[in-house]
Amino acid sequence: MDGVNFYEELKIKFKEIVKKHNIENDKLSVIFARPLLPKEAIGEPMRKDFPLLKGKEFMIEATFRQSKGQAFTDSPSNFEGTVFDLLEMSLLNNSERAIFIASLNAIMRHFGYIANTVHCKNDEPEICAERLSKHIEANFVNPKIAFIGYQPAMVSRLSQLFEIKVIDLDQDNIGKEKSGVKILGPEKTDKALALSDLIIATGSTSVNGSIVKFIGKKPVIFFGVTGASVCALFGLKRFCPCSR
Repeated sequence: MDGVNFYEELKIKFKEIVKKHNIENDKLSVIFARPLLPKEAIGEPMRKDFPLLKGKEFMIEATFRQSKGQAFTDSPSNFEGTVFDLLEMSLLNNSERAIFIASLNAIMRHFGYIANTVHCKNDEPEICAERLSKHIEANFVNPKIAFIGYQPAMVSRLSQLFEIKVIDLDQDNIGKEKSGVKILGPEKTDKALALSDLIIATGSTSVNGSIVKFIGKKPVIFFGVTGASVCALFGLKRFCPCSR
């Protein structure tokens, strides 16, 4: 499956939900989406090198009725519209995809398909990283890990226990050593995957279109709030225990 087909399939699955709940033309089904300030999104964590705090990524928050859904993106924008407007999006760029997926997270949360669509805050990323390490130890035997999307708390913890290769898009990180691990650029992705037993990838790959590289090849766990609806609709494993 390539990126275009992935988003076409995602739209088809979304349309089934829209039809089931008859919300396409419901005037009350108004969605608001906006970028959050870093403190709104992640609070005041112990580490200061999270992408949200560096201004490298932004959190889009969508509200459907009383439910909220979030998604990471490097191309934030504002949106106000109906479910029909969402279905008309081309999803050809990160900005539209972030709005679409944040809104899908909010809608699916509203109807009870998913939970945990709002990012954790303060010291919770550290707690999440510890729980992830225990989850891996309980379900895998000393796996070699390809970690997609630098998340400092997780990389710090996992690097103490496993052999790990980290791929990131941020030019400020690539080539530098973080927690004893050299951060690799996206051109090293295929090699990292080939050498791994387990893939741990940020859910924001569903926004930038790279998610298709990690599906159906090896065991994969997507972390974070962004991938909540995508993982549920495609039957993918997601780890995000501290989100709300």
